[in-house]
Amino acid sequence: MVTTAILHVADPRTWLRSAVYEVRSNVEGRPLDDGELIERARRGDMQAYGELVQRYQEVALRTALVVGTEPHEAEDATQEAFVRAYRALGRFREGAPFRPWLLRIVANEARNRRRSSGRRAGLAVRVAEDRPSIDAAPSPEAAVLAKEMRQSLLDAVRVLDEPDRLVLAYRYFFDLSEAEMADALAVPRGTVKSRLSRAMSRLRAGFPESAR
Repeated sequence: MVTTAILHVADPRTWLRSAVYEVRSNVEGRPLDDGELIERARRGDMQAYGELVQRYQEVALRTALVVGTEPHEAEDATQEAFVRAYRALGRFREGAPFRPWLLRIVANEARNRRRSSGRRAGLAVRVAEDRPSIDAAPSPEAAVLAKEMRQSLLDAVRVLDEPDRLVLAYRYFFDLSEAEMADALAVPRGTVKSRLSRAMSRLRAGFPESAR
């Protein structure tokens, strides 16, 4: 049974920081898989849930940004989503993948915050930023071209509706499988394929001709 301690935390962000700190301070032995961490968290192991937070906090934040919240609201939505996910661990289906289940909670929380704010925020550029490569650095000319192409892509993605942004981000930015996307979006796998196809068509239509 999930501990009720988190239900009464005055500031969830303080709890999350504490849980992640415990993970960084007490890592021993082999890394546990998500299922093992979830089972430990259900028994009240805060360090185990802190490991899940640390493992998925980046993709959770990027999901909130894709939905359309401002950066500071995305951080709040992400933190609240982790708290909600912890409270819902008792209803988590054993053996199911944790990441898409979590991202569904994150997207819902971010969507609610965006709606309550009464505006549609733009897609943050850092959602699709490439990680620094350990390979040889590109030439200055190639780097400039890559930056221009990335900006053109972001400009095209930014004007899409949220469902299109989300399905494209899950597939091409976050590398979710079709099965994970179906879980995250709460739709059949066949629907994922059709949504992705439509989103790609709209993206191509908005992409500059010179950049195609």
